[in-house]
Amino acid sequence: MPLNPKAKLVENILDVKSLEQKPTRDGYGLGLVEAADENPNVVALCADLTESTRTEAFAKKYPERFVEMGVAEQNMASVAAGMSLMGKIPYISSYAMFSPGRNWEQIRTTICYNEANVKVCGAHAGVSVGPDGATHQAIEDIAITRPIANMQVFAPCDVWEAKKVTYAISKINGPCYVRYAREKTPVFTTEDTPFEIGKAQIFWDAPKEVRLPAGSRTSRKLDVAIIACGPLVHNAILAAAELEDEGVKVRVINNVSIKPMDEETIIQAAKDAKAIVTVEEHQVAGGMGSAVAEILAKNYPVPIEFIGVQDRFGESGAPNELIEHFGMGVQHIKEAVQKVIKRK
Repeated sequence: MPLNPKAKLVENILDVKSLEQKPTRDGYGLGLVEAADENPNVVALCADLTESTRTEAFAKKYPERFVEMGVAEQNMASVAAGMSLMGKIPYISSYAMFSPGRNWEQIRTTICYNEANVKVCGAHAGVSVGPDGATHQAIEDIAITRPIANMQVFAPCDVWEAKKVTYAISKINGPCYVRYAREKTPVFTTEDTPFEIGKAQIFWDAPKEVRLPAGSRTSRKLDVAIIACGPLVHNAILAAAELEDEGVKVRVINNVSIKPMDEETIIQAAKDAKAIVTVEEHQVAGGMGSAVAEILAKNYPVPIEFIGVQDRFGESGAPNELIEHFGMGVQHIKEAVQKVIKRK
């Protein structure tokens, strides 16, 4: 199995039924407490969603450092900016539709324009929010945060990576946005899986050589690179495994750091594969895939196919059914791979 051993992923990564499942928002709660344990300047503000966003553990452990703002996301962003200018490191949390959605102007002007050290943490991102429907499914949040000057943007793939991202941004002196999922998703990284701001990780990589029965070796060219972010990274790995069995050589990249993005790894993948598929639970327009396309358009243009929401609103339904309905399932990724290979 062409898993990258340096990524230190779980051994049963392809066995969906046996994989532990946890929502990435749980990682926010864990990482927030870890950051607070280390730094007394870490504070948390929430917009009446303390349990849903997993801010609850912080609020119980550090009640004097927690502020319940009520349903007032714009006020929450402005108050956090002021606190940061007095030396605090505020984490603000709500559903991503409301923060950074409803309070976008305050995030842009009050936080980012002033380079305020505020961490915007948006829960319930993507269509996998499920039955809450289109009004609560944030599928434009990367597109509205990525263009803001001074803002850094992250989309962790599972609970452990979410914990690492949440903790790591406490070390960044400046605004950050992290998106988290509501639904339980596969836990396929480990506490030992490397994470670094601004770096993408290769999780799956087809071997460059194979040994023939006679003992000689033959080189194998990479057919495609799949660049994914968020919980859909696991779907990308499942697709890669099936494609490998069908003779297609795949590289899967976990592109957690959307801004700053790991241009070196992205460009090298394009050079090696000559074809790219991007995968994200977000609008294709303006999302992670758009950022990848911007990099490659300037440095090494190759055919690209984009998996994500295609210019429409979300709908109510079961999370996994919605992933399939919106064309982000394993089979859809495989079809995009076959399509992009034909364009080489």
